[in-house]
Amino acid sequence: MATPGDPSTLGEIIRHQRELNKLSMRQFAQMVGISNPYLSQIERGLREPSERVLESIARSLAMTADTLYAEAGMGDGDDAADGSVARAAIEADTQLTARQRRALIELYDACLAANRGGGQRRRRRARPAAAEEPEPAEPE
Repeated sequence: MATPGDPSTLGEIIRHQRELNKLSMRQFAQMVGISNPYLSQIERGLREPSERVLESIARSLAMTADTLYAEAGMGDGDDAADGSVARAAIEADTQLTARQRRALIELYDACLAANRGGGQRRRRRARPAAAEEPEPAEPE
């Protein structure tokens, strides 16, 4: 839970982490590979960093983009977290980008919610009937 004075937006969290690492804006922008004005805009919340830039920022801060999103309250809600093996596997998969992991978890949560809401009322779909073909005539 955030307490008063804690950074709450993604930009504020990035600035806070940069300051904790005792990096100037110029040093950090150079580490990340972006311009000083662009970093300033991100930190002030005027621009949303691209996925690539956010990954580079996170790497430079020795953390993950998912952690930055979670600290900014942009990750999964606590009510959605169920500690499932599937969720843990998605979150741990380093072959996916942070955005891909978030999308998969959102889809997973939506499927779980649909199953809870639908209860046992699910029915099997009837198989479509094969097109009726006339039976071949028997030879006379």
